[in-house]
Amino acid sequence: MPEEKSRGSGGGQGDGGDIYNVQAAEILAKEALLLPINEAAPIYEKLLATFPTAAKYWKQYVEAYMATNNDDATKQIFSRCLLSCLHINLWRCYINFIRRINDKRGSEGLDETKKAFDFMLNYVGNDAASGPVWMEYINFLKSMPVMTPQEESHRMTTVRKVYQKAILVPTNHVEQLWKDYENFENSVSRTLAKGLLSEYQPKFTSAKAVYRERKKYIDDIDWNVLAIPPTGSFKEEQQCIAWKRLLAFEKGNPQRIDVTTANRRVTFTFEQCLMYLYHHPDIWYDYAMWHANNGSMDSAAKIFQRALKAIPDSEVLKYAFAEMEESRGAIQTAKTIYESLLGENASVTSLAHIQFIRFLRRTEGVEAARKYFLDARKSPSCTFHVYVAYATMAFCIDKDAKVAQNVFEAGLKRFMHEPGYILEYADFLCRLNDDRNVRALFERALSLLPPEKSTEVWKRFVQFEQSYGDLSSMLKVEQRRKEALSGTSEDVLSASENTLHDVVSRYSYMDLWPCSSKELDYLVRQEWLAKNTGKKVDRSTMINSSSMLDKGTLGTSANARFLPQTAKFVRPETSQMVIYDPRQTKGTEFSAATSGYTKEVEDTLKMLSPATASFIKNLPAIEGPSPDIDVVLSVLLQSTLPVAQNAGKAGGELSGVGKSGLNQNGSAHRPPRERRKDAGRHGVQEEEEAATVQSQAAVPRDIFRLRQIQRSRGLGVGGAAGASQSGSSAFSFSGGGSAFSGDHSASTD
Repeated sequence: MPEEKSRGSGGGQGDGGDIYNVQAAEILAKEALLLPINEAAPIYEKLLATFPTAAKYWKQYVEAYMATNNDDATKQIFSRCLLSCLHINLWRCYINFIRRINDKRGSEGLDETKKAFDFMLNYVGNDAASGPVWMEYINFLKSMPVMTPQEESHRMTTVRKVYQKAILVPTNHVEQLWKDYENFENSVSRTLAKGLLSEYQPKFTSAKAVYRERKKYIDDIDWNVLAIPPTGSFKEEQQCIAWKRLLAFEKGNPQRIDVTTANRRVTFTFEQCLMYLYHHPDIWYDYAMWHANNGSMDSAAKIFQRALKAIPDSEVLKYAFAEMEESRGAIQTAKTIYESLLGENASVTSLAHIQFIRFLRRTEGVEAARKYFLDARKSPSCTFHVYVAYATMAFCIDKDAKVAQNVFEAGLKRFMHEPGYILEYADFLCRLNDDRNVRALFERALSLLPPEKSTEVWKRFVQFEQSYGDLSSMLKVEQRRKEALSGTSEDVLSASENTLHDVVSRYSYMDLWPCSSKELDYLVRQEWLAKNTGKKVDRSTMINSSSMLDKGTLGTSANARFLPQTAKFVRPETSQMVIYDPRQTKGTEFSAATSGYTKEVEDTLKMLSPATASFIKNLPAIEGPSPDIDVVLSVLLQSTLPVAQNAGKAGGELSGVGKSGLNQNGSAHRPPRERRKDAGRHGVQEEEEAATVQSQAAVPRDIFRLRQIQRSRGLGVGGAAGASQSGSSAFSFSGGGSAFSGDHSASTD
């Protein structure tokens, strides 16, 4: 892990609710630094209860106890945080503590320190920033005293093994470790070193190459953020993407090492990721499924248990956990998870009832599912969805149409006011080919539903008659629908008026239409115009609204969603688009998006001399990002300005566009192409005239040379005409027009 990036008090994440206020947490942590440990401890406990994976707070907490030499409290804190916070700085703090308390314990203390190093490297040895730890461990091993040649041989063997492990890890010190290893082997035996170094040279090269690739992903990660629930901020999304890229990189085993070592490296990366994305359910799920796909179902179950502890309200994680347990035959465990979803009556949902009924049907049979349904329908949280789900299951899986119809009828007494339930019951009756009861259901429901809630039921009734009724019943139901909905926003047309939409609706089937896509577009537009006859709308609104109209509203056919493919695309109104450039600066500017000749533009022009104002009004409109400065200078140098004393009169003549030389959108008037071409043909003559006004010397045609001459001459050269030209303001052009830079010079440099 690289050095931590500064995040500031808030870190750009924002607040994840009062309890996850990042700014407040940073303030508390700073206050705790100034307090004695007995007063600071409650503050740290509060912070770490909210941010249990915040390694910087754990490190700050444990260092406060270390400063008071309270070894027992220090050990207790390390036991709480080390395995959940695989942060290299926290673990280095741990190894420093172990070395300090074992420093004067002789050989027993050295053994304890060696075990602590092994323990540490077993967990964080794969960190990209673990290079210094490997080097520290090797130096510690070299410094261990030996008394006999056997002990010396054993020490050398241990050091060699650690070196060989270290150079396989893509860390920030892998090259230095390789150099040290070369020196170590050569100091022991040059003959033996030649064979060992040639064996490990390719492995070192691979580790070095992988580190370079790994670093690209690691550099995108902010290692100083606090774990808060998802907020949807841009910074947060970028961090999620960066972590998922790193995880995908590690899963690919770029170093081509053995499976066991590669899996440990992926596990380490997941654990580090969860320090920062602790409240993100997708990361927990990916971690558990990675274990499951590798055949370690027990490890996956432990990950799910940790996930539910971190995000106890996540229903989707509970369903995923239950699914995994059911898939491996742990039925009782899965049932316990489902029951936990149903445990709290206040938060139980209809979905939980439905999924548990399905689970019981799969695992315990029809009778268990029926028994639970009878209990669930008495629950205040039971909605019509539970009735529909159980009836559909009885009909499709158990092949029992009678039970299904009885369930629908029982639910009808309770949910007659729910259009969704009516439609589901109607679909069921259609599958039974019971057209008489379908019509009776529609009539019964429509007599009770208010017009504003009956739209979809009427629509389905019309579709049914169009598909299965005769012409007389079809027309009759369509007319009744118009009359019933004439007072709602769904149908503002006259109840007695028949339109071509009705014909299209009757005679279309699935994605087959009785007209071309062009005709269909025309009809949709006419329908929109008819509905907005009484509304005053401008032309652009009319174009955009009609082009974006959901063509699924055309007619009432069940197949209205199957439009011709060409009619599915909504084309934007490109005439209203402006180019966006994030480099644009805000301020007073001639913007193409500005409507009219703004007051700001008027006020700015009044501040300038008449000649300058006239010149500005004749500048060509520049749209889009900032243009090439040389092109702007070319336009400035080729412009003909009036002399100062006649500037007011000449300004009106030069403008050629009346009182205002700007377009209605506030941008400068663009002259015709012929004028541009003419200016090009006579460019040499105009350059010579401009040069004569400023100096008797000839001015070269090279634009860069012109700019150098103008800089050297400065302002006030050439009398009144020169002053008039040098008084014209330079401009910086942005996205839709021009903005004053305030530099009264003929050059923009």
